[in-house]
Amino acid sequence: MLTKEKVQQRNWQPIIKQFEAVVGKNGVMQRREELITYECDGLTSYRQRPAVVVLPRTTEQVAEILKICDRYNVGWVARGAGTGLSGGALPVEDCVLIVTALMSKILSIDLENQRVVVQPGVINNWVTQAVSGAGFFYAPDPSSQIICSIGGNVAENSGGVHCLKYGVTTNHVLGLKIVTPDGSIVDIGGELPEMPGYDLTGIFVGSEGTLGIATEITLKIVKVPESICVILADFNTVEEAGGAVSDIISSGIIPGGIEMMDNFSINAVEDVVGTNCYPRDAGAILLVEIDGLQVEVDTNKQLISEICTNNGARTITSASDPETRLILWKGRKAAFAAMGKISPDYYVQDGVIPRTKLPYVLKEIEELGKKHGYYVANVFHAGDGNLHPLILYDNAVHGALEQVEELGGEILKLCVKVGGSISGEHGIGADKRCYMPEMFSETDLETMQWVRQVFNPKGLANPGKIFPTPRTCGEGAKVNTNKNFESIERF
Repeated sequence: MLTKEKVQQRNWQPIIKQFEAVVGKNGVMQRREELITYECDGLTSYRQRPAVVVLPRTTEQVAEILKICDRYNVGWVARGAGTGLSGGALPVEDCVLIVTALMSKILSIDLENQRVVVQPGVINNWVTQAVSGAGFFYAPDPSSQIICSIGGNVAENSGGVHCLKYGVTTNHVLGLKIVTPDGSIVDIGGELPEMPGYDLTGIFVGSEGTLGIATEITLKIVKVPESICVILADFNTVEEAGGAVSDIISSGIIPGGIEMMDNFSINAVEDVVGTNCYPRDAGAILLVEIDGLQVEVDTNKQLISEICTNNGARTITSASDPETRLILWKGRKAAFAAMGKISPDYYVQDGVIPRTKLPYVLKEIEELGKKHGYYVANVFHAGDGNLHPLILYDNAVHGALEQVEELGGEILKLCVKVGGSISGEHGIGADKRCYMPEMFSETDLETMQWVRQVFNPKGLANPGKIFPTPRTCGEGAKVNTNKNFESIERF
């Protein structure tokens, strides 16, 4: 068992020498100035420097690294591009950070069977670029798709704009080559959408690095539809826009995606990106993308326009040409980054609610923001009820982070109260583990731990993530790993 005393007394030099024998000296980082790069991920409110960073290039190298960690009882964390927003890739004290950024090869493309095999460091958008000339695309498209990696998408079960119709990452992963925490190389899943036996692929996708590291990923690609149209509708209030979303889905139409942005988000985007498409005085806008056969798109376009009008839409525009569609989506994709224009810092949450509860929940979030004295910007996947409330604050103000964390927690509890979830695509990681008991009973959490222990009996893989430790989770500022040592300081 790993103890705090053993961690403090650890002699890293023999371990580092063995890492260097596997990946070379250039594949190991240990100097302070090198490690600073890896002390946080997209959740920049917390920072913790790893003891050492290792950058493998092959499955075999990953296996040897994990065997060394297992031999010396060293905790480790896997990291891709570092764009995660729940602290899943945050290092823990005296850990090895295994960075897969150099594992960036597209290993094979099989257009006939509509599948691609990639290493985990391949950037999400590269997959579509590799097959778009042949009329295919990779459907899961997080807003960070130009920088986030497939390995991270697998770990967090990422979604994106088009998850409403096409599903999230787990719906597009056919098989995986994984390295388990003891260094064993295992193939799970396969080349077919449905394989007999236990769905080990389904267990691994979304496990946030707690069961092992995926080193080869077989992805499903889909054909580009005959026709695509993006509808932009603006409303006086977010409640009206939320009502339109519910009515669109209840009508039986399944758009490729439905995104909502409120007034804060609209103006931030226009200031930074300058699409000149989003009305600055609108309380909210909806971006609705429909695709399919031309006749289907034409029919649904008319029906959606009528629904939006009936819910109070002020103006409705549409675009079918690729260039204009790209401009419409550019603002939405840049929304998170654009918040820097109107606020020094923001704290983002990731809850899911039933679509029918959108108007109510959005109003409640507004009231919670007023109660705590913070503006909350809303930009999210409205079609599947995946909210991304961005709480705007100034981290330089003493105590502000603690206050916005409390507000974020109340928003998550609200999501659960109306029948939703505390995460849609960002994962639980270090940020939301204390809220797991809001959704799951003690028996549920214990059962999940049994699964984790089958793959990760020593608790070395991404220790302290997902599950609340201690059970009361009274210490929100720290991540406890294996009940033995604490890390991750507030930034």
